[in-house]
Parts: sequence; C-alpha cells; structure tokens
Amino acid sequence: MIMAPSAGHGKTQLQGQHDFCKRDHHHHNGDRFGRLFEDLPALFTDPRVLEELGKSGGVMDGGANPAETQTVAVGHVFFGQFVDHDVTLDVASSFDRVNQPDAISNTRTPTLDLDCIYGSGPEASPHLYHSDGTFKGVKLITGVEVGSGAFTNDDLPRAGTVALIGDPRNDENRMISQIQLNMLRFHNKMCDTLSDKYSGGELFEHARETVMWHYQWCVVHDFLTKICGEGVISRVLSEGRKCYRPKEAFIPVEFSVAAYRFGHSMVPMKVQAQKNRPRFELFGTKFGKGFSPITDADAVVDIHELFNTYENRAVQTAVQLNGQMAADLLKLPTNVVGAGEASLATRNLIRGQSFLLPSGESVAQALGRDQAEIDQVKAAIQAVAPDLKGGTPLWFYLLKEAEVIGREAADGTFEPGEGLGPAGAQIVAEVVIGLIELDPRSWLGSNRNWRPMTASDGGTDYELSTVGNMLVFHAS
Repeated sequence: MIMAPSAGHGKTQLQGQHDFCKRDHHHHNGDRFGRLFEDLPALFTDPRVLEELGKSGGVMDGGANPAETQTVAVGHVFFGQFVDHDVTLDVASSFDRVNQPDAISNTRTPTLDLDCIYGSGPEASPHLYHSDGTFKGVKLITGVEVGSGAFTNDDLPRAGTVALIGDPRNDENRMISQIQLNMLRFHNKMCDTLSDKYSGGELFEHARETVMWHYQWCVVHDFLTKICGEGVISRVLSEGRKCYRPKEAFIPVEFSVAAYRFGHSMVPMKVQAQKNRPRFELFGTKFGKGFSPITDADAVVDIHELFNTYENRAVQTAVQLNGQMAADLLKLPTNVVGAGEASLATRNLIRGQSFLLPSGESVAQALGRDQAEIDQVKAAIQAVAPDLKGGTPLWFYLLKEAEVIGREAADGTFEPGEGLGPAGAQIVAEVVIGLIELDPRSWLGSNRNWRPMTASDGGTDYELSTVGNMLVFHAS
C-alpha cells in the first residue's frame, strides 16, 4: 500500500532514538499489533544511509525492465495487497517518531474475515447491500446496481467517483479494484448457488461463511504456496507454528512493516489485463491513477489473464523477488506522496526503523537459520551496501535472502528470486496461517475437514481451490 505522508516525511532526523534500546515490550491480549521477537534489540541505521540505499538510481533501482519469475502469476502481487488490506489498516503511526506496536490501533480486524468486502454486515453497512427485492440485505451491490456510464457493469459501485466498498484502499489501482469487484461477484454467485436451501439472513450468513472459507483456502494453498514455497507451507501445516504462537490473533510488526512488504519488489509497472492486448502502465492513462471509475474498455480486467485458471492460458508473471524494485517506485509522483519522500524503498526502510525492528541477521538467527546461510546473505548485502556494517534492516535483508537463497520447493531445493527465502517465508506463512487458525469462524478454526466446491463451465469441471478459479466462478 502507498499512502501520502506528512510534509517532510523521511527527510528529518528520527526522534526518540533512546527508545531503540528498549526490549521490554510484550504483547498483551487486546493489542492488535505486537512483536514476534520481543527481546531482540532494535537496529539503528543512520537515516542518511537508508536514504542512499533506497534512492532512485541507487542500489535498489531495478530499472525499467526487471526480470520476471517463472511461476508466480502477476495477479498474486495484487491479491497479496488485497489480503493485506483485509487484515491491517494503521492510520496512527508516523515516520517522524518511534512507534510502539501496543500504541497503534488497527481499524481492520486481524483475521481473514473479508471485512473489506462485507463491511460491518447488512445492518451496520446497509449501503453495501441490495436495498430491495429477493436478495435485500443479502447480495452486495456492484456497478450494475449503482452508477452510470459506459463501463458501469464492469466497475465497482460508486457515488460519483467514490467506490462504495468496505475498504476504500481497494480502489487505489485498477488491478486491486477489479479483484474487489470479482470478490463481490463471487459472494453474489454463492448466494444464487445456495438460494435453493436458504433465504434472507440465513442465506447471507451461509454465503458469507462459504465465500470466506474458499478465500482462506486459496490464500493458504495457492497464494502462500506460490510466495513462501510448498516446503514451508507443508511444514507449518503438519508440524505447527514455531514463532507465531499467541493465544489471541495480532499483527506482528516484523510481518506488516517488513516481511509482508515483499510485493513491492515483485510489482510490475506494466500489466496485460486482456487477451491479445498489450501491457499498459499500472498508473497510466488506460488503467487510471486509482480511486476513479473505469473510462476505457482496456481497463476492464480479464481475471484469466492475471491468474492461472482452468482455462490454462499463458499468464504474465510477477517480477523476481530480490533486493531491487521497479524504477518508477523509487520516484513516486507528487499526487501519490505529496511533499514527502518519493522513494517507496526509502519509505519502507524509514518505517522499519521507526517501529524499532531488529536486524535481519538477528531475526534469522532467532529462527534457527544456519550461520553459513546468514553469512551468504550478508555477503551479498555487503557487496552492494557496504555501509550496512552493523546489521541489515529487516525488510532489505529478507529481500536479499529471497534473491540469494529463494523459495523452498516441495523437495527441499531452493529457487532464488521465485519467492521468499527461509526466514521471510516462515514469518509470512506462520502469521497468515495463524490468523486463520486463531479465528473460530474460519475453515481451519472450525472445520478442518472442509474442502472447496467444484464448479463447471461449458462442460469443464474445476475446483474453487485457486485464487483464479475462485474469482471467475461468477461467470460460470
């Protein structure tokens, strides 16, 4: 997520540096943010070094044509953003002060419950639902029911330019807004599917649960498997979580401020959204600048082009996960960041420092990674950023770990650049799976023998077990 900062953001000396010595924060029930490694010391890096590391044209500048992965569909980058918006919204932290997790509120529920789709439900968020007819208070509105214009049927519901959705951030680029739209459609299709058994409020609750469980299944068995690797996911599901073991769900800052920001390295600047059409700039004239209606036929996204689905098309893949980012992300326009720091990389580094994150090396050691592996990653870091002598910011360490070591396959081998490395993958996999397991309403929290539905399209049967198949179900 890219949010506009306060004036001068990232350009001033960080205040409260004495707080970097504190090791005494411990998570309490009710805290929506906390720490995985409560006793590790915070890393301090000269902010000038962080700015140099993240600057346009610097070490982290991947240029205009970065290499792509072999296996990760481009849609997973934006789906990852959708998942992030489902579990976190921090509107209180600042880069210009030390941020303590227990003092930061999270206005999203720290569970994968799709409150970004359902809001607070039909009674508390009636503007998101049909207001009359058979499916009053049951189906979600889309552009078909609300709005005007040539492309209303393929857009989010809007009041003017403002999207009427549970989380306005899901309109910040065209890819995520179209994922949001197809999730709305998925719910409505599920209502149709279950309407022969239920009606009214009972229909809504059964449809929501079914949608939520399919979504959670796809997050674990498709999205996380692609990003973290089959080896890690299989191990967490069979042997349990090792580092994220709270009694009550919360969002660790090592996850939200560092590990889960892997997608910033994988996002492309051009995306192919329709078959046999060219790639267009993500924030260009075709797709728009975000937070706006569709005004061009090329901005209507064919999900079969973003994700692997039962149609088995040749899908664009995400950019390789490494210590670099697309050049455009290191020089963000003023309409995105205002007068603040223009480099998303620098913003991430400064944010990590403001949250007192430990070094990547100390986190890897705490997770039991072999010292030879840590030294290998450290050597690659020193080769491009020799000023990081005392320790590496966690986010940058995990990016370089992905580049040097890579994603763990089912057979125990590693695939550099295809996904997160060992430490990053363990943090992301354990936290996301943990958030599901700790929710008694979830698939893993209430019925671990549940399995996804099978659908059919023109005689082709397919299971709703991947993100792509789930998102195209409404059209079957």
